[in-house]
Amino acid sequence: MPHKWTEEEILNIAGGYQKASLLFAAADLDIFSTLNKKPMTAEALCAELGTDCRATSVLLNALVAMALLTKQNAKYSVTPAAADLLCQTKPQSVLPMVRHHANCLRRWVQLPQITKSGKPAELSPSIRGEAADTAAFIGAMENVSRPVADQIVEKLQPLSFTHLLDIGAASGTWTIAFLKAFPKASATLFDLPDVIPMAKKRIAQARLSRRVKFVPGDFYTDDLPPGADFAWLSAIAHQNSRAQNRELFAKIYHALKPHGTLVMRDIVMEKSRTQPPAGAIFAVNMLVATQGGGTYTFEEYRSDLLNAGFNDITLIARDEFMNSLIRAKKT
Repeated sequence: MPHKWTEEEILNIAGGYQKASLLFAAADLDIFSTLNKKPMTAEALCAELGTDCRATSVLLNALVAMALLTKQNAKYSVTPAAADLLCQTKPQSVLPMVRHHANCLRRWVQLPQITKSGKPAELSPSIRGEAADTAAFIGAMENVSRPVADQIVEKLQPLSFTHLLDIGAASGTWTIAFLKAFPKASATLFDLPDVIPMAKKRIAQARLSRRVKFVPGDFYTDDLPPGADFAWLSAIAHQNSRAQNRELFAKIYHALKPHGTLVMRDIVMEKSRTQPPAGAIFAVNMLVATQGGGTYTFEEYRSDLLNAGFNDITLIARDEFMNSLIRAKKT
């Protein structure tokens, strides 16, 4: 039955950008971490951040109205619950994901032009700079992956391997989860050169550096390091066109040892491409951000994996968003 839309529902969607934009501005300016050190007046915060006082006061008062900040005797402070989630130093912080969403919004507002041209958005760096935006993206991937990593590894059982190839491994969340579950295994972590230092830091914090080889490279232009019997491809395939995926799958096939296994974690769509709903919306994110990325059906993934030489291709788990799992074997 079609949804019976109300005026209130439509206008709530239309106005959703307002609170999001307030949150994004505060995250990009690092207001939460700064105020968590000590309460400040608007004038003191302006001096700390190098911002305009009138504009900062308006932003701070709106954040108080949202209950993210409190205001007492003209001094602002961050609420304890908000501090836990939005300060850089907190272990459960989702600040990287908030900043990543801010970068996404700068693309999404160009959707009408993108729909006309078919070309992805033009994007300039945030006020924090290109390197900080990259770090936010890598941190956002950790925000998404860390809470589910152990559960996903458990879903893959029974699994046996001696050497993992983690492709596009970001900060190493999945390498850490697999090596903790398989204490006798080793890993090769492969990602872009500017990402590798972030991964080395996290792997060192997990005390796994001796078991991990770090290989910088670009899977679009470089061959993958050989010698693994298990390849892990997490949340990568959606950023590619199907032609790019066929090329990547072929590289993975050649890098794996005989009888090796590839497991993909990604969105898997129904044939209608409208279900799951989160996948249909995420396809828009790929439209605005990539040249040819999208969300694909199991049948499409199966065809492209077969094209690369894989067989015994199985949908291990279906998820409402990014945690569907596909396994493929090399003969």
